[in-house]
Amino acid sequence: MLDERAKTLLKTLVERYIADGQPVGSRTLSKASGLELSPATIRNVMADLEELGLIASPHTSAGRIPTARGYRLFVDTLLTAKANTAAEVPSLESQLLPDQPQRVIANAAQLLSSLSSFVGVITAPRKSSVFHHIEFLRLGERRVLVIMVSPEGDVQNRLVFTAQDLNQSELTEASNRLNAHYSGMSLDMVRDRLRTEVDALRGEIASLMSAAVDVGTQSFQQHEPVIISGERNLLTVQDFSHDMGSLRRMFDLFEQKTQLMRLLDVSSRAEGVRIYIGGESQVVPYEELSVVSAPYEVDGEVVGTLGVIGPTRMAYDRMIQIVDITSRMVSNALSQKQGGGG
Repeated sequence: MLDERAKTLLKTLVERYIADGQPVGSRTLSKASGLELSPATIRNVMADLEELGLIASPHTSAGRIPTARGYRLFVDTLLTAKANTAAEVPSLESQLLPDQPQRVIANAAQLLSSLSSFVGVITAPRKSSVFHHIEFLRLGERRVLVIMVSPEGDVQNRLVFTAQDLNQSELTEASNRLNAHYSGMSLDMVRDRLRTEVDALRGEIASLMSAAVDVGTQSFQQHEPVIISGERNLLTVQDFSHDMGSLRRMFDLFEQKTQLMRLLDVSSRAEGVRIYIGGESQVVPYEELSVVSAPYEVDGEVVGTLGVIGPTRMAYDRMIQIVDITSRMVSNALSQKQGGGG
């Protein structure tokens, strides 16, 4: 579609605009591109690029800025990756210690935000509604603490009130029985089995076990599907700071989360780092925003997606590296946890 000269000028224009945030004029292009071209020739090429919808001229200036299509072509064919972000990684490993999966996920969102200076997002792994281990602790008269551990090592605590007072040895007997017979089953299956086996149990123990299953089911349903960090960073982006309307729309996006979920769900089906540029499709509904995302895995299976959301005018080469490295680190941290958890 473009000859080498037009590609070089487009690449130079996008890089200059990302760096400075100012429309790029032909004199700047002539210097920055390293091409020995007359201003008239450059103006002709610019007119061609504009006709193709790759660049546009804001009304107030003689310079040009990239369009969504221009960014897309740049990202797909002209981007040269710089290998400088990797140096920041050793210090990052310590922030993703695989002690609890929820903490790894929350830290990853913060990490993406602080490295990019934009918004970090991550979808939490789809949780299994399976219980691995359960304990009942007597806290006082008719008050019992249910402690439930999932196969991933997530711990849920909930206080339940019983109709009759149970001593600790009865509670221990109930938890031993649940762990022996039901560990590793889905909570729905446990509930069905309890219904049929309830006759064999003392009524109070049976209702306690049912309460425990309800606790587990609720906590698995309640977990936060998308974790977002650093939305306030968008307030300092010069492209947005003068436009309260677009800022408000973006904050709505973070509030509702369903659109974000849809977007991240699309990218979890793709391999490696994907870039969505605002305004080029329905996937990102805001012209001013771009998303750089990648799926992450646990033991080789994709369980979620993470990424950076920022202005269309972002340093894509750097964002690709930040997202790529973080997704690999999260995969490692969670896979270690799974492997090490017994």
